[in-house]
Amino acid sequence: MKTLLIMRHGEAGPMQADDAGRLLTGRGQAQALEMGQWLQEHHQPQALLVSPYQRAQQTAFEVKRHNQFMFEETCTDIVPSGSASFAVDYIETLLSMNDTIESWLVVAHMPIVSYMVDQLVPGEMPIFGTASIAEIHYDPATHKASYIGMHSPKV
Repeated sequence: MKTLLIMRHGEAGPMQADDAGRLLTGRGQAQALEMGQWLQEHHQPQALLVSPYQRAQQTAFEVKRHNQFMFEETCTDIVPSGSASFAVDYIETLLSMNDTIESWLVVAHMPIVSYMVDQLVPGEMPIFGTASIAEIHYDPATHKASYIGMHSPKV
């Protein structure tokens, strides 16, 4: 059984023309740092997939203050307008190619994070608060997943 941790980036500044360039607020950085500590204490993820957007990259940077990853990749498929189906197919491929990695963290955006959970566990489509993490247990042999719950920062 693998653990997939799907995380929305921390709180970002207001919408702007260059959505990819939006940065985390101070609160967003604190949220990401808090959840990085929570991940280290509860899961110690070994692999990281992160959106190329600045706010997701900043979130991953804060998470990495408490976690070390043996596999890291910036993934252009997990952007807000990306295809959740394609993203999940890609993640399943990575899982099969890296069978020794037990825990994966994905840092992305609304709405794709909600759609990815639904792709993995049909009927589950949680709304993510900023820096929230959905925990999913995934069996690569059967391609079946279970939604365990949502974990959110206190900040």
